[in-house]
Amino acid sequence: MRTAAVLAATLALAPVAHAQGTVWRCAEADGRPHYTNIKKDTEGKSCVVVTKEVSVVSGLARGATPAATRAPGTQAATATPPNFPRVDRDTQRARDDNRRKILEDELATEERSLVDAKAKLTEQESVRHGDERNYQRVLDRLKPYQEAVELHERNVSAIRRELANLK
Repeated sequence: MRTAAVLAATLALAPVAHAQGTVWRCAEADGRPHYTNIKKDTEGKSCVVVTKEVSVVSGLARGATPAATRAPGTQAATATPPNFPRVDRDTQRARDDNRRKILEDELATEERSLVDAKAKLTEQESVRHGDERNYQRVLDRLKPYQEAVELHERNVSAIRRELANLK
């Protein structure tokens, strides 16, 4: 009986473990940080000790299914507490209508900005300065205008996707 209790306690605490060791943060050649707990990986690099003890918490309890292995569209079975606040349909509909109005206003603003950015780009493409005999100078001068057009095009498409996802 006592062995079963010890075994049950061990299984209950299995997802939480403490790994002893030092963790270093090293700068890669491209400037990105790299974290390691292997001392050999730090040799010849500028590394800083981040921590001496790391807590490792496993997201899997005995018999649980990780989110990555679940079928698409399925959710974990979690019960909503009975005292969880609910929103009535009219309030939610008003919120959704308000959100749609805000998104439509943002879309109109972004579309106007896109038209303005395209007009400025067209204007700059028609201008030719005397010191721009090298075509790369023309491209360098036009680049900010092209980037502005691309930015507004991305914003317009993102807002349209957001509007399409509304109920």
